Amino acid sequence: MDLHISLEGRGDLAARIYRQILDAILDGRLRAGERLPPTRELATRLEVSRNTVAAAYDRLTAEGFLEGRSGAGTFVLNEPLRRRRTRTSTSGRAVRPRSRWESLGVVPNDRSEFAFDFRLGMPDATLFPLETWRRLVSRELRLSSLRSGGYGEPAGHPALREAIARYAGLSRGVRAEAEDVIVTQGAQQAIDLVGRILIEPGDCVAVEEPGYPPARLLFESLGARVVGVRVDDEGLDVSAIPKAARLVYVTPSHQFPLGTPMSLARRTALLAWAEHNGDVVIIEDDYDSEFRFSDRPLEPLQGLDRTGRVVYVGSFSKTLLPLLRVGFMVAPASLQRALHTAKQLSDWHGEPTTQAALARLIDEGLLARHIRKANREYASRHERILTALHNDFSEWLTPVPSAAGLHLCARLKPQRDIDLKRRLASAREAGIAVESLANYCAVAPVQEGLVIGYGAIPTERVEEGLRRLYAHICRS
Repeated sequence: MDLHISLEGRGDLAARIYRQILDAILDGRLRAGERLPPTRELATRLEVSRNTVAAAYDRLTAEGFLEGRSGAGTFVLNEPLRRRRTRTSTSGRAVRPRSRWESLGVVPNDRSEFAFDFRLGMPDATLFPLETWRRLVSRELRLSSLRSGGYGEPAGHPALREAIARYAGLSRGVRAEAEDVIVTQGAQQAIDLVGRILIEPGDCVAVEEPGYPPARLLFESLGARVVGVRVDDEGLDVSAIPKAARLVYVTPSHQFPLGTPMSLARRTALLAWAEHNGDVVIIEDDYDSEFRFSDRPLEPLQGLDRTGRVVYVGSFSKTLLPLLRVGFMVAPASLQRALHTAKQLSDWHGEPTTQAALARLIDEGLLARHIRKANREYASRHERILTALHNDFSEWLTPVPSAAGLHLCARLKPQRDIDLKRRLASAREAGIAVESLANYCAVAPVQEGLVIGYGAIPTERVEEGLRRLYAHICRS
């Protein structure tokens, strides 16, 4: 690779070449086994004599940082002989981000592997139609995706926008034309874009309590005053929403993390509240409603909205894979121009090959086929976990009714006064990963319980995993 060396300034040229190569080695920019440019080549590029470069190389070789190999060149020596320099801050006062960013916590992204993985947010990668996807992507690479070589549309590939409008309309009851759809890099970016165009510092944003931490943190990062609103058996308590709220974030189809759907009465009340309180927008995050096991699909808020106040957000992270980074939103006409601009300023456009391939996956009925197959698998896991909660865990946990999605929630019974956090840590050490309901509570007192995901664990390991979990959680 090219090696950048600056010879501006005064001083011995060989010494400056030596110092900059040494810095690159100590910083890790030059790694063990990498080949340096030949002395003649580097000398020509730097416009110095070959002897000057050779002197720097010889010094580094004598100090054990480089080695010459006859007929091959000069290489950075193996790792055991390298000294790594400790990173230090530059002199003077360190620059700082805005204070809000100092206080925000990082959303955990644990990549550990567990024998019994009941964590949330992960679909079963083995169900992903890999061969079909490879064929579709290869086709797009051959046909059209790279033909123009220019920038794409900020709102997304036109074919994907059309496909999503049809797909969301048929499978979810969303009212949308292609121009209403904006393709994003997942649901989180969609939420971020809505927040960017609506929230002024100090504005009030209402979120569910318990709720989805990344959304709460995102709104806080934009300078909002975030208020948690209690969720009960019917969903968000509309009467508890602050009148000052400019934005309301909800997960009505499968409340995260409890799993309860918002009742029709509450959905109607929420829309009426938004209309009555002026310039209010509702973000409806429908993150996993494709997977339903008994109840009929609920009418989305967006389908009931007649005043253009709901931004409907969806994602393909659960239906396909998070690695694809494709989500979307269906926005009211009054917000679309601002959202297009925000999308362009954020990342200009998404990856056109992926978007075009996904459009074909939808249009050819292959996504619907995959969802039907995955739904059968997830339904089996859902049933096994629910049966165990009602039977084996019945004296310890109370399941929260849920008939959709990729996780179940169960509250710890009040009479069971245990250190659940410590017991879950013990289970994790034994290879059983389960989430605590308390992790999704931002208002004291927190609710104690388990949130059990079943997207990542194979069906045949569910029952054994639950038996082992019982041994760690439900012991006297």
